[in-house]
Amino acid sequence: MEQEKNYQAVSHSGSRSQFGLWGVVLVVVVCLAIGSVAFIAHERGALKQISAQNTALSTALDQTRTQLQEVTTRLTQLSEAQQAVQAARASKPAPIQQRGTHGTVRRDDPRWKQVQAELAEHRKAIDSTQSDLASAKTELSGSIARTHEQLVALARKGERNYYEFDLNKSKQFQREGPISVSLRKANTKQDYADLGLLVDDAQLIKKHVNMFEPVMLYTSESKQPVELVINQVSKDHIHGYVSTAKYKPGDLPALSGLTDSLANDAAVANSSPTTPQLRNRAQR
Repeated sequence: MEQEKNYQAVSHSGSRSQFGLWGVVLVVVVCLAIGSVAFIAHERGALKQISAQNTALSTALDQTRTQLQEVTTRLTQLSEAQQAVQAARASKPAPIQQRGTHGTVRRDDPRWKQVQAELAEHRKAIDSTQSDLASAKTELSGSIARTHEQLVALARKGERNYYEFDLNKSKQFQREGPISVSLRKANTKQDYADLGLLVDDAQLIKKHVNMFEPVMLYTSESKQPVELVINQVSKDHIHGYVSTAKYKPGDLPALSGLTDSLANDAAVANSSPTTPQLRNRAQR
């Protein structure tokens, strides 16, 4: 009888131990499930931010390509007009000046010098636009200045303007290039900040701007985006920079009328003087 009682006591104790072990396993499984759900939610949020950033950069790149095509088309038209005028002048080594119905055409016509000056400006604009396009491609590949030395290296390339800033926590805005910025909150544990922005007199709030995460903003002054980057986060303080495109495309000058006028003058100088000379000879 005593052996049976001892056996029952041992069995009862073993059942309790086994039940306690399964309880611990169940708690561990629940904790792992909760952690997995939280991790998946965090990764989805990060993926959405990256997708929005890539969309903004792709839009900026498309706009830059469109501007480059417009400038290239205008330059091609002006170059063709220049070649036509040069060909007309080369085919007739006439006197220094000839009179036509539209006035006097001279080799040193100041209007022609104006066209050449405008062509030079457009070539500079094309070079600047190409630099901006290269800069946009660099931004897409993730080129961000993480230190002051890297920012100086980017500035030496001459592709964009850079405005380095230090901001303390305040509701007052500090002007940085074409925008104004104020620091509302700085989180040193997770390296992010909440910012207040003034863009074209419109106040915006950007929360949870992570360190090294570029913020793209568009102003009325330029079709290309303004980029804001935070590269240091400390207690109630951040350090970073604002960059803008150097070339701000405006309306291209309306030179078509001037070019057509020069072409017409060259055509008159090439054909009109012959007929009056023949008539004068016939009258003699």
